[in-house]
Amino acid sequence: MELRCGGVGSQAGGRRMDGDSRDGGGGGCKDAGSEDYENLPTSVSLSIHMTAGAMAGILEHSVMYPVDSVKTRMQSLNPDPKAHYTSVYGALKKIIRTEGFWRPLRGLNVMMMGAGPAHALYFACYENMKRTLNAVFHHQGNSHLANGIAGSMATLLHDAVMNPAEVVKQRLQMYDSPHRSALSCIRTVWGTEGLGAFYRSYTTQLTMNVPFQSIHFITYELLQEQINPYRGYNPQSHIISGGLAGALAAAATTPLDVCKTLLNTQENVALHLANVSGRLSGMANAFRTVYQLNGLPGYFKGVQARVIYQMPSTAISWSVYEFFKYFLTKHKLENRTPY
Repeated sequence: MELRCGGVGSQAGGRRMDGDSRDGGGGGCKDAGSEDYENLPTSVSLSIHMTAGAMAGILEHSVMYPVDSVKTRMQSLNPDPKAHYTSVYGALKKIIRTEGFWRPLRGLNVMMMGAGPAHALYFACYENMKRTLNAVFHHQGNSHLANGIAGSMATLLHDAVMNPAEVVKQRLQMYDSPHRSALSCIRTVWGTEGLGAFYRSYTTQLTMNVPFQSIHFITYELLQEQINPYRGYNPQSHIISGGLAGALAAAATTPLDVCKTLLNTQENVALHLANVSGRLSGMANAFRTVYQLNGLPGYFKGVQARVIYQMPSTAISWSVYEFFKYFLTKHKLENRTPY
């Protein structure tokens, strides 16, 4: 690949597509692709953020869905004896052998329908809030506080769209689920538990995802500063930063994910053993029930599956998002009619 070194005619300070400026340093060398990425407009259109975000969300959840199914099973507080699993690979192998090849993919359709619009809003909100808050908190460069707040605000929109899809998806994923399709699950839940059932875990979801996304975005941006200081289009750096950020955030918020799964699935056996009559609601009640049934280890059920799921998920999400942001912006510029 052709290298372009600093000198006459080269920019000392590259401009990022999200609007932040970086001092590239006087004598450094950068490859052509990175420089092209930096020389794209500092303001990317909302439609490009949303399109790139939607593609990232759909691909991320599609590729990792079988592992997500295993994670849901492993977080079950009182699983059926036939659904005891010791490892992610072993669980996936057992599910396919005993329940059919396509069983780990049940619910994928509803997840894709939710992931597209949810991630479109998520990335568009994050990019715009990050740019605005960085201008307020840190006039030059990057503010980790701004990144954390922007990620938290984006989560509010993301979870509002994703929460109903999560409820349906997790009920379809559970062992011996009575639901055979997403549509039948929606009809049954709506008819027996009401519309509120689709948002029963929303506050728990936010309580989990706000710290998750704050840790995720701050760690991602921090790692990008270290391994991709010019902020060029560098797939390897996006994959590494995204994967490590997702793994750290996933491990730290596993207890909240266990409680969210309990609220979403309303496991009958678990609720009966905990002497819970009716439906379990509220994160405080979920925390109490988990501790009552499994003690402190119960809060970390499925942590291995969660980390194994989130690490490649966030790596895929960031690499796909950055690729489409770069590709769509460059394509738009190339097709623009010159004045």
